[in-house]
Amino acid sequence: MANRQHGFGYSAEIKSRLNNKYNKDLAKEALDWIKSLVPNADVECSYEEDAVHKKLKDGQILCQLINALEPGSVPKINTSTMAFKQMENIGKYLHACEAFGLESSSSFQTVDLYEKQNIAGVISAIHALGRKASGKGKSGIGPKEADKNVRTFTNDQMNAGKNIIGLQMGSNKGASQAGQNFGKTRAIID
Repeated sequence: MANRQHGFGYSAEIKSRLNNKYNKDLAKEALDWIKSLVPNADVECSYEEDAVHKKLKDGQILCQLINALEPGSVPKINTSTMAFKQMENIGKYLHACEAFGLESSSSFQTVDLYEKQNIAGVISAIHALGRKASGKGKSGIGPKEADKNVRTFTNDQMNAGKNIIGLQMGSNKGASQAGQNFGKTRAIID
């Protein structure tokens, strides 16, 4: 892990906000879901931020998770304790999640997990993967993902909409500057 100076000012405030977003109940739900899909995964812990980080840091459990959802997503999981191999596992997991259909905006960055910068974001991404999995008919967690509500309009409907001024845009009908006098009147004195 990189040796980083402790934050001051704005960076300390951001770090504090990230630490306050961590929720042990959500972490427990996510790790229990992982345990249900990957029975041999050792995810039993106190669900504290440090403990969850220690369990997921090497990326092996996450790779096993995505392989349980979509077999063959990560063909080779590195078991080495070297930092770049562990980060490679996390990267493979993230790439497989994207191929599974998870949007990149719902994911996290490798350093968020490996350097424990945003464990709450990691847990949130696992929940997003669980919602995506349940939407595909697999075992998932959380509420069902919303379906797209695609609407199609005819050309006549599109043209009719061009003539309507929405209430949010406002209107200038009947507007004039009559009766407005701000400040003193202009006086020209010779």
